[in-house]
Amino acid sequence: MKFYTDIFNKIISLENLFLSWEEFKKDKSKKKDVLEFEWNLEPNILKLHRDLKYHRYKHGVYTSFNICDPKQRKIHKATVRDRVLHHAVFRVLNPLFEPSFITHSFSCRINKGTHKGVNSLAYFLNKVSRNSRRPCFALKCDIKKFFDSVDHKILLSIITKRIKDDNTIGLLKEIIESFPPTQSRERERERESIFAPQFNQFDPTCDVGSNWYRFPDR
Repeated sequence: MKFYTDIFNKIISLENLFLSWEEFKKDKSKKKDVLEFEWNLEPNILKLHRDLKYHRYKHGVYTSFNICDPKQRKIHKATVRDRVLHHAVFRVLNPLFEPSFITHSFSCRINKGTHKGVNSLAYFLNKVSRNSRRPCFALKCDIKKFFDSVDHKILLSIITKRIKDDNTIGLLKEIIESFPPTQSRERERERESIFAPQFNQFDPTCDVGSNWYRFPDR
C-alpha cells in the first residue's frame, strides 16, 4: 500500500485555502454567513492559515436548525471558516484515496453521481438479463443511521495507514471529532455544481469520509 508524507503544508498553503474558498462559495454567494466572511476575506484566510500553521486551530461549534425535506430534519452546520478548511483537506487528500475506491461506487465522487450510477445499473441489468430475456435480481438496501454509526477510531486508523504525517492526522482528528457520533443528527449537504448533488466536503462523518471507511484496502 502506498503511503504519503509531508501533506500538511499543502493543505494549509494560502494557495490551497484561497482555491478552496472559490470552490466553497459557489451557489452560496448570497448567504449571510458567506457574505460576512467574504467582507474580510484576506484577513480571514490569513488568520485561518496562521492558526493552522502554528497549531492553534480549533474547529468551531455547529449551528442547528430544522428543515422540511419533505419530512422535518434537524441540520447542524459548521461555520464558513471550518467548511473552507473541509474543502482544503478534500482538495489534497481525495486524489490520494480516490484510486482505492471501487469503480461502481457513484456517491459523492468527482465525475460520478446519480445519473452515471443509473446508467451503470441499466448496463448490468441488460447484461445479466440478456436484454430482458431472463429474470435477474438486485438488492436494494440502506444502512440505518450510517453516518451516525461511523466509528471515528476506525476511520482514523484507516486514514493513518496511508497518511504518515502527524500534523495532518492531528488536523483530521480535530475535524472528525468536532461532532460526536453518539448524538443523532443530520448534516447540511452542500450542493456543489462541480461535484455530485448533495455533496459534503471533508465533514466528520460525510460521504467522502464514508467512502474511505467502506473501501479502505483496495
